[in-house]
Amino acid sequence: MPRNCRVITVSGLAGSGTTTLCRNISRYYGFKHIYAGLIFRQMAKEIGMTLQEFQEYAELHPEVDREVDRRQVEAAKECNVVIEGRLAGWMVKNADLRIWLDAPIMERAKRVARREGISVEEAFVQIAEREKGNRKRYLNLYGIDVEDLSIYDLIIDTSKWGPGGVFAIVQAAIDHLSPDGDTGSGRNPHRKNMEVV
Repeated sequence: MPRNCRVITVSGLAGSGTTTLCRNISRYYGFKHIYAGLIFRQMAKEIGMTLQEFQEYAELHPEVDREVDRRQVEAAKECNVVIEGRLAGWMVKNADLRIWLDAPIMERAKRVARREGISVEEAFVQIAEREKGNRKRYLNLYGIDVEDLSIYDLIIDTSKWGPGGVFAIVQAAIDHLSPDGDTGSGRNPHRKNMEVV
């Protein structure tokens, strides 16, 4: 892929800061921001359902998940995109940089509670249940274990830096990508992952 054509994926669990990071990447580099929620809304509109109706429909129809993931992969054929999604790093084989954001569950629960106006306890329970269900669903749909982080080039614990610090780390990684590296080659057990904890 040409040096002036980048595809970045950002994945992470609820409350880890993926949307904030993607917005910062999009603003700074002028990249198009593709995320599952946007695709989901587009699909609901296409078939004339409200978002709530489509969410209920999607729970009973696993092909919706597959279509969301397919559209993310399709979007990755464009130049200069940042793709946000739990499975984006797995699905987008030609990504130049795969990023995973993490933080302790209590920290993530506090962030979700602030964002959604609920108690930390409620946020904690919601996150734990959703993550357990999602892991099972991804294993059943694709045979992917989201707890396997070996495919990621950069893993950041976002509890140690604010949004600006996380972006500075990612900016350095993007700006120093090697044009001769093995970017986009997929899983490689000999590749050293850069981990920031």
